[in-house]
Amino acid sequence: MTLRIGTRGSALAMAQSGIVASALAKASGDEVELVAISTEGDHSKASLSSLGGTGVFASALREALLADECDLVVHSLKDLPTAAYPGLRIGAVPKRVDARDALVSRDGVALDALPEGAKVGTGSPRRVAQLRAFRPDLDIHDIRGNVDTRLARVTADLDAVVLAVAGLTRLGRLDAVSEFLSLGRWPSAPGQGALAIEVRDDSSNALTAALATLDHQSSHLAVLAEREVLAQLEAGCAAPIGATAVLDDELLFLSATIYAIDGSSSLTSSHALVVEGSRQERLQLPAELGKRVADELLRLGAAELAPLGVTS
Repeated sequence: MTLRIGTRGSALAMAQSGIVASALAKASGDEVELVAISTEGDHSKASLSSLGGTGVFASALREALLADECDLVVHSLKDLPTAAYPGLRIGAVPKRVDARDALVSRDGVALDALPEGAKVGTGSPRRVAQLRAFRPDLDIHDIRGNVDTRLARVTADLDAVVLAVAGLTRLGRLDAVSEFLSLGRWPSAPGQGALAIEVRDDSSNALTAALATLDHQSSHLAVLAEREVLAQLEAGCAAPIGATAVLDDELLFLSATIYAIDGSSSLTSSHALVVEGSRQERLQLPAELGKRVADELLRLGAAELAPLGVTS
């Protein structure tokens, strides 16, 4: 039997899916092949916010999965809308890699040492808000394209770009990093650094069992908590929200920050709970934690600070 993994065709997506393919082949004993699927987000040059958020990358993959063009699909979890998709479920969340953002600049200059008015590129409203909060003088440019395209802009027309450490890691490009941005000061997108393996509800018991061996529970619990904040706030996955969840000695800690688009202000909420019970019971707890954080953000005025109520 051959298992078909649907994936975007970018170098990063293929690298991520290749990691899953190797692990799945070992767990299942089956042959595994990658099926490249084109998405609207890969072709359009428009900004992600104008396209409706990063969910544009997931739609074509999900349609191909439901059409039985593949047996499972691999998403960057931060690109996956929080709303349930009829007929599909997340079969596994492999171990998360570094969730931080990184600055890549000319001559390895750190963010606080960039010249006044430096041109910095990012396609993320969250990163825009964070950059403006830290350095209001920066000239922020909206950029699109794959990792290599963005890196090339640093030597072409920009002074720096901000990228996810996870993507640079999976492509073997950590050498380009000028500065790693700490999660304490620069919380990244909910789910950043993690992958989601999505399958049909009627997937075989054999595939379900194989995927269970790939699932990393602490990573799974953390990203569920982070994504619940987005769901409760009815915010799209491109919203100016950073969230970080960590499971430490059975205590799940979650902190989330929402930013004004112009970086002028922000709100933060942090809560924790003990994770206990059966695996199924444990997987229900992050939703409770995420709701606590989101409810507090709303009480503090999140709806007046940033555009909410439009999910991607």
